[in-house]
Amino acid sequence: MSTTDRQNLFTFWGCFIALVTTSTAFITRAFLVNIGSLWPAELGLDKVQAGELFGAGIWPFAISIILFSLIIDRIGYRVAMFFSFGCYAAYTLLALFAHFLLHKAGADREAAYRSLYWGSVILGLGNGTVEAFINPVVATLFRRQKTKWLNILHAGWPAGLVLGGVAAIALQASAERDWRILIYLLAAPAVVYVAMLRKAVFPVNERVAAGTSYREMLAEFGAGGAAIAAFLVVRQLGEPSIFNWSPALTWAIVAALVVAYGLYSRSLGRPMLLFLCLVMLPLATTELGTDGAITGIMEEPLKAAGRHPIWVLVYTSAVMMVLRFCAGPIVHRLSPVGLLAVCSALAICGLFALSQASGLALIFAAATLYGVGKTFFWPTMLGIAAEQCPKGGALTLNALAGIGMLSAGILGTPLIGAMQEDSAREAIELQKPGLYAKIAREEPYFFGTYHAIDPDKLKTLDPLHQRDIQAIATPAKQGALARMTVFPAAMLLCYLALALHFRAKGGYRPVDLAGAEKARKSEPGM
Repeated sequence: MSTTDRQNLFTFWGCFIALVTTSTAFITRAFLVNIGSLWPAELGLDKVQAGELFGAGIWPFAISIILFSLIIDRIGYRVAMFFSFGCYAAYTLLALFAHFLLHKAGADREAAYRSLYWGSVILGLGNGTVEAFINPVVATLFRRQKTKWLNILHAGWPAGLVLGGVAAIALQASAERDWRILIYLLAAPAVVYVAMLRKAVFPVNERVAAGTSYREMLAEFGAGGAAIAAFLVVRQLGEPSIFNWSPALTWAIVAALVVAYGLYSRSLGRPMLLFLCLVMLPLATTELGTDGAITGIMEEPLKAAGRHPIWVLVYTSAVMMVLRFCAGPIVHRLSPVGLLAVCSALAICGLFALSQASGLALIFAAATLYGVGKTFFWPTMLGIAAEQCPKGGALTLNALAGIGMLSAGILGTPLIGAMQEDSAREAIELQKPGLYAKIAREEPYFFGTYHAIDPDKLKTLDPLHQRDIQAIATPAKQGALARMTVFPAAMLLCYLALALHFRAKGGYRPVDLAGAEKARKSEPGM
């Protein structure tokens, strides 16, 4: 192995551990948000509020990943790497401050929630910055096998879920006494990747090496892509919990950003890339939104089977990790688009089966289907974007990932929370007609309003009715997983259409940017 190959592999594994850090943060927060005795108990959260707090650590990902994508070729990957580490440090400090506010004399829940919310936002910025540099680095290091190596890189995501999940389970008893111990789990992988990458030899991006201009990079994404990203970002920033903009101001800012981007890039965007951006909306909800909620959803059936509820997420993540390391031959046999279509079908079957499963054997059989289904979604989509739209460079990859994270954080997790509350409402109304209206409250969220059980109103019932309501509502939320099949079903239709598109063109073939640029420059008159 040459010195260059060794340097490339060392850089790759540093990027891998950086991604492990992001998923360790994800699963520890999923644990803290979904286990009732931790943040929900201390902060008094319902499912949608918990989803919004969890989503605060997801949607900022898009802001940093897109912004860094616009400048990363100029400031360098190393600057982005150090910025991400600083975000992890800031999140840790704000979480520790929230713990202090909750446990000091005269606990301040509202201030603690704000501290955790903004700490989560900063954490999301750090996670986005990690992907802003690792995706283009790996796509450039292995430009002839992008989908394969991006899948291997993204095995780091489930690896962190497995390691962090097992650690969280082992530490739950300690965490119920002091949840700060779960915050400290983030430190180990963060320190390791900074130590590995601080002197790494980073490659020159493929787009830059091929001589593709900055304007050409922006043109790949175009005004169409900018409209999707700008709407999601500005709409979230306008939420009452952040800047509380009016809808009119939101639309005005979006319009100004899209017009400015379109005038400079002189493009509406590559149709292929715009299509992939739209598909990322249900994809991210299927993978990240469900992963964030599944621990809470499966709590009752797994407790009945004598197991911790987070084992479903840990198990499906272990399946993902193993399969992503084996991505090369699977992608070669099925093609990237064929693989995504098969995975969508498996995810539909897995989620529906999980919504009905009881007993350890059936739960984990259904979880296997779901785990295999979600395995290749994210990295294979990035691989297709990198192979079909290489002129977009870092922006092509990272804007796609950013839109995915935005949709999961802004749309997916609150929507899944509302689906759970709807399942509980239907079960209560069926078994206790007329009672739900007495204990429900109406709350606003992205899609309008939702109804949830009000803990204070529930306490006004006699103890027997309280126990009956809890006995009905908690297991009913498992049925929300069947509702979630709408997301992979939409994806399946999109991938079948994409497969027909490539078949009409003679099959799926990656675009060789270096070869295309060389041929263009050799044409007469160039």
